[in-house]
Amino acid sequence: MLKIFWALSLMLVSLQSLHAEEEVVKKVVYDLTTGDLRRFEQRLLSGIVAHKTYYQSQLQELEVRVIVHGDAYKFFMQDLHATPYLHQHALVAQQAALGKRLRTLATQYGVRFLVCEVGVKKRKLRPKAFYPFVSFVHNAAVGLIDAQNAGYAYLPLR
Repeated sequence: MLKIFWALSLMLVSLQSLHAEEEVVKKVVYDLTTGDLRRFEQRLLSGIVAHKTYYQSQLQELEVRVIVHGDAYKFFMQDLHATPYLHQHALVAQQAALGKRLRTLATQYGVRFLVCEVGVKKRKLRPKAFYPFVSFVHNAAVGLIDAQNAGYAYLPLR
């Protein structure tokens, strides 16, 4: 009887350990629509790094997706020529630095940037003008629905 008790106890501990391992990965999807450069830098660029650092300090992983639509397309374009954004002087002045930071988030932090195709077409933007680390999703709603159904926490960034 004692052997059965210990075997059951060991199985319970193993099951709890497996469950704890499943919870180590946290997921967040940012609903990015802001065109405000300062808010974009503070809340998204710096925010993602801070959140990733926090979870790493807790020995957990944070998976990040960013659904890009609204006024946020301009931050993800490597070529602003022939776009309505070319005359936004603050953006043009910081474009190279923003691109490096975004590339770092994509390559070193594993952040997935998903741009709404419907909005790109509506604004007559060229998909090839976007950074190569950007992917496209049919539309923002589909990207958000898929992410939330995959267990991603929703964070609006307007």
